[in-house]
Amino acid sequence: MSLTVISSVYEVCSDAAGIAGNIFAFGLFLSPIPTFRRIIRNGSTEQFSGMPYIYALLNCLICLWYGFPVISPGIILVATVNSIGAVFQLIYIIIFIAYAEKPMKLKMLGSLVSVFAVFASIVFVSLQFLDSSSRQLFVGYLSVASLISMFASPLLIINLVIKMRSVEYMPFSLSLATFLMSLAFFVYGLLKHDPFIYAPNGIGTVLGTVQLALYAYFKRASQEELRHPLIVPSKRVEIRA
Repeated sequence: MSLTVISSVYEVCSDAAGIAGNIFAFGLFLSPIPTFRRIIRNGSTEQFSGMPYIYALLNCLICLWYGFPVISPGIILVATVNSIGAVFQLIYIIIFIAYAEKPMKLKMLGSLVSVFAVFASIVFVSLQFLDSSSRQLFVGYLSVASLISMFASPLLIINLVIKMRSVEYMPFSLSLATFLMSLAFFVYGLLKHDPFIYAPNGIGTVLGTVQLALYAYFKRASQEELRHPLIVPSKRVEIRA
C-alpha cells in the first residue's frame, strides 16, 4: 500500500471523526430545548443555572477563532461546529435572561457583555501583536482553558444530583451528547496531532462518562424506590376495660 493511499485513508478517518463530532455537537446544542420549554411554560428559570450557557458561548467563540485558517490551517471542522454552537448558546442565554429574576438578569447580562469583551480582546491581541506560530499557541492555550472550564461546569450539576439524589436537573440527552461529542473530537484531535483539541476533549470524555454513570445509578435507585414503596406499620391499639 503506497504512502499516498495511507495518507488518503488517514485524512478520511480524521474528517469522519470531525464530522461525527459536528453531528454529536449539534445534538448537544439541541439538548437544552426541553429545559427551555419548561422554563417558558413555567415562566421561571427555577433552580436551573444560566452560567453553563455563558461558559459554552465563550468556549464556542474562542474555539471558533482557533479553528479559523488564519490561526490553525486544516481544522475547519472546529470552526464550523463552534460557529453554530455560538448562535445556539446566544439564543439560550437571551431566553434565560427573559425569564430570570431581576438579580439573575443583571448577573447574566453582565456575564454576556464580559464574554464579548474578552473575545474581542483575544482577537485584537492575536492579530496585532503575535506572529502566526505564537498566535496559534496563544489562542490554543486559551481554547484549552475555555474547554476545560466548560467541561468542568457539569461538576456543579453533578454536585446537585448527588445532593438531591435526583437526576431531574441533569437531562440524559445532555450528558450523552457531551460524552459522544467529546469522544469524537478527542479522536479527531489525535488524528490531527493537535493537543489543543485532544487534551481537553479527553477530559470531557471522562466527565461525560461520570455523568452517565451517575444518571444510571440514581435513575435505578429512583425506580427501586417506586417499586418498593414505604410501608408504615400500623400500631396495635390496646383497649383496657
